[in-house]
Amino acid sequence: MEEIEVPTEHLHETLEEKARESESSWVMKVALTAALLAVFAAITALMAGHHSNEAMIEQIRSSDQWAFYQAKGIKAAVLESRNEMLLAMGKEVKPEVAGKLKSYREEQKEIEKEAREYSDASGRHLVLHNTLAKGVTIFQIAIAICAISALTKRKWLWYGSMLLGLAGLVFLALGLL
Repeated sequence: MEEIEVPTEHLHETLEEKARESESSWVMKVALTAALLAVFAAITALMAGHHSNEAMIEQIRSSDQWAFYQAKGIKAAVLESRNEMLLAMGKEVKPEVAGKLKSYREEQKEIEKEAREYSDASGRHLVLHNTLAKGVTIFQIAIAICAISALTKRKWLWYGSMLLGLAGLVFLALGLL
């Protein structure tokens, strides 16, 4: 009895070709995932930098207000010393000088309020910066894991990178709120 020969060589070539196409398609998806993660990382980094700058600007404004507060305090102290010396010499203190002293104290209260508002705003920007910085870090780790998954051809790493990308998106969303 004669053996029937099955042309498996062609089948084997077709299977190899399909496997390469499938692998190429998967690597393309990993690359696109990495590119998308990089876009989100860039946006998150931009926002983190913005909030860092705003925190610094608000802190500078707060410092300026506290310096202004101190200047009013010094003016008030000088005026009080002058009044005390006049009283010690038996001279009369003019009523407008007392009004000026009261004005300095009221201005100080307003200046203090503004300084605290700027300081609070700086703190809020710093919290947002820190939140967004965590998001950038997570996105960067996700991108690295994407690259590792493409090099090692391990899909579970790719899925892990996408989960980390979702976590990064959570931090981005928290930073935008």
